[in-house]
Amino acid sequence: MRNNPISATIDFEQDGIQHGFLRLPWSRDDSAWGAVMIPITQFKHGDGPTALLSGGNHGDEYEGPIALFNLAGRKDISDIHGRVIIVPAMNYPAFQAGTRVSPIDQLNLNRIFPGRPDGSITEVIADYFSRYLVPQADYVLDIHSGGRTLDFVPFAASHVLDDKTQQDRCEAAARAFGAPCYVQMLEIDAAGLYDTQVEASGKVFVTTELGGGGTASPQSVQIARRGVDNFLIHAGILDATPTVPDTEPVCLDMPDFRSFLFCEHQGMVEPCVALGDIVREGDLMARIHNIERAGAPVVEYRAPRDGMVIARHVPTLIKIGDCLNVIGEVL
Repeated sequence: MRNNPISATIDFEQDGIQHGFLRLPWSRDDSAWGAVMIPITQFKHGDGPTALLSGGNHGDEYEGPIALFNLAGRKDISDIHGRVIIVPAMNYPAFQAGTRVSPIDQLNLNRIFPGRPDGSITEVIADYFSRYLVPQADYVLDIHSGGRTLDFVPFAASHVLDDKTQQDRCEAAARAFGAPCYVQMLEIDAAGLYDTQVEASGKVFVTTELGGGGTASPQSVQIARRGVDNFLIHAGILDATPTVPDTEPVCLDMPDFRSFLFCEHQGMVEPCVALGDIVREGDLMARIHNIERAGAPVVEYRAPRDGMVIARHVPTLIKIGDCLNVIGEVL
């Protein structure tokens, strides 16, 4: 297979603190020999596992980049035993544009793994992570939130896996993250996900959803920063005492696709439940108003299962096919 064109300006085998870039050549109108320069930091000190930490898989999700740019500013790594590879904004063109997908090729990084070394910009980034970064790691954390079109109760998540030993290790790491909720997450379509690629490589993998609406809050940033430290402590890399939330986390399952409520109408959402509410099957979730004419019938959407409301659509206008709500079954 062709070598990936990305070159790292740091030495992954070198001890100490290094700041640099993943340099991806990109010839374009305004820079004939230009490049996409993806920031990367590595801490390496003593013996121990390797953790790969990433944010900005989608460019309109900010808790990960904020937490990881903060982490990258560490000046003392004497309490680290092993190696931490930090990529605060893995889909850097999308992050710069504040968009979910790359403005260069309109591709969603989290739907095209394992990627291609001879593909478009986003496919090349996916291939580099698949073939060069993930193989170096023992523990992988990818921090997400809802971006501009979803809002979530803050949770860390793992998935049901064929390898139950690996599944247990992923669940333990997700719980150790210390978010207000832990979710055993069901994906609408797992093909092409970074999650799927990492888990197929046998790694301990944790993902999150820490809010949304295309912004971050002090609370969501605090959860992300605390969770990164807790994740590294759990991995045996950071020598510190984990920060435990004041309340016990809510544990949730998404056992089947009744957890998802999709909209079959276009219009304006009148929400009837809030994030974190407990609902029963058949409860009114939302009313969709036809905005083309006044006095048109309003369509009601009801809960397909019992559970907690863990996601909602934002903004208030909605299109056919959009996800309206997600309900997690409380364990």
